[in-house]
Amino acid sequence: MNTIKPKHILGISGGKDSAALSIYLNDKYPHIDFQYYFCDTGKELDETYELIAKLESYLGKEVLKLDNPEMKSTSDDPFDFYYKSFRGYLPSAQARWCTALLKLKPFEKFVNGKPTISYVGIRGDEEREGYISKASNIQSIFPFRRNIWSSDVLTKFFNPKNQEEVLSFFNSYHKGNKFDKVLDILNEPISFNRNLKTETEKAIKLKLNSSLDLGVPEFNRAIFDFLKTTDYPLASQLDYELLDNEDILVREDIFKILRETGIGVPKYYEKIEFEVDGQKGEYARSRSGCYFCFFQQKIEWIWLYEQHPELYKEAMKYENADELFTWVPHESLEELIQPHRIKQIKLGHIQRSNKQKSKSSPYLLDILEDTERDGCNTCFL
Repeated sequence: MNTIKPKHILGISGGKDSAALSIYLNDKYPHIDFQYYFCDTGKELDETYELIAKLESYLGKEVLKLDNPEMKSTSDDPFDFYYKSFRGYLPSAQARWCTALLKLKPFEKFVNGKPTISYVGIRGDEEREGYISKASNIQSIFPFRRNIWSSDVLTKFFNPKNQEEVLSFFNSYHKGNKFDKVLDILNEPISFNRNLKTETEKAIKLKLNSSLDLGVPEFNRAIFDFLKTTDYPLASQLDYELLDNEDILVREDIFKILRETGIGVPKYYEKIEFEVDGQKGEYARSRSGCYFCFFQQKIEWIWLYEQHPELYKEAMKYENADELFTWVPHESLEELIQPHRIKQIKLGHIQRSNKQKSKSSPYLLDILEDTERDGCNTCFL
């Protein structure tokens, strides 16, 4: 069991979810000494730095700017330093060196092998897990979700090999009929065959939801007792304030927190109207992070070109079409802004937007739902 008191950290990406999470945790759990950090790529929009400054003022704490020790002898910003090291090879979904070197490496240096609780702003209306560190000294917690625990913890907890021990933990919080239901839940068959990974994940999810239905605080405390038999960072804690938290925060809650605290929503989330061939549409940016993030959709590139033409031109300088080094697969940024392509992309975006049922949000969170993320920070935070 780990006996060293863990530190509690939260990465600020410049996006709405991590910003709202820092406010939420600061206000609800003032007794926890949270540390906030930011991995600066040198290619962020101005709104990102403005948001961080506002958060520092609200939280009354500095958001630590993490650096990489390899860069002490250069005047380049972080992205350009590694871009030159890779000799013009751009990062992509298949080769995300930007995440590994600009985010993970400074993060690992910051943690420095110490027991760490990392708070992640994945919302209660999102079906994703986010980055789970393989390092035994780092444990992820998800305060916005009904289930605050990471998948690796749940996998260990629901492993049939631990059933007898887990039952004893549940017995401290459930009696009679509820305990019988717990027994039924744990007796449901589950296979840990690697070839049946999807089936295993489904079985764990069913057990999780059934257990939570019997009481969220009770389930959390059973997990917490189990963790004390492990080397997870929380094993050293006598108690943990988030165990009784039953809050589930969704997208609208995030915007409400940012508005009501005066921090405000980053401007790049706000929809801007455009017109093409007599048809009106709206576009915006769905993420924080580098202005040339390769994960953004083509309509977001058009937004960048029309709203920040100087940054679009800067992004063009990194491309080498002859070597197939382009931000967008099979298309250069120069090709992307030809009049006929802009028209085509905007019309396609309008058509997809019209298929959406909800038009109530002032932010572009419908068409880009599948790609909406707080920048590449969410690769590991």
